Amino acid sequence: MTNSQRVQAAGAKRRRLMSAAARTVHRQGVERTTIADIARAADVPVGNVYYYFKTKDDLVAAALDEHRRQLELITGELDDLPDPRERLKRLVEGWVAQRDMAVRHGCPTGTLAAELGKREESELADATGDLVRRLLAWVEAQFRELGQPEPDALALTLVGAYQGMSLLANALRDPQVMTREGARLTAWLDSL
Repeated sequence: MTNSQRVQAAGAKRRRLMSAAARTVHRQGVERTTIADIARAADVPVGNVYYYFKTKDDLVAAALDEHRRQLELITGELDDLPDPRERLKRLVEGWVAQRDMAVRHGCPTGTLAAELGKREESELADATGDLVRRLLAWVEAQFRELGQPEPDALALTLVGAYQGMSLLANALRDPQVMTREGARLTAWLDSL
């Protein structure tokens, strides 16, 4: 194996671990997730995990990085749409499409923010807040492009509605909460 191939393989393994960390922490929560759980989900020997991530908090930070990467990917794809209203509606459609996951585990970012917000140290909680701020900024930019007054307040309304419907779908174990509320949000966006 050439040096270039080793570097590529190491990068691929690190990305697998990041993705596995994001999925596992979302399903099990930070406190219940072990490094062995993440290694198993990534199909990587436990000893190899420590080469990339020294502590569980490093893996949680990697999970946040994976969530950030996913957000950038989603918003980047949505940015290809010519109309900001259509971008927002597609965002809502994407949230609703994840309703079964929300029923089982809640919103990935919201549940992580709630769990990490209870810790004494705030570095990871701050990183979660930064991720939410990125989403809010993107949504606010769409409302601004639509010429809506108070685009920051509208962004809080939309993202807050998503967090609420995710939480309720999870608490009630009812995916129809996401479906119904997603339809209401879409109608609201059409009315603006």
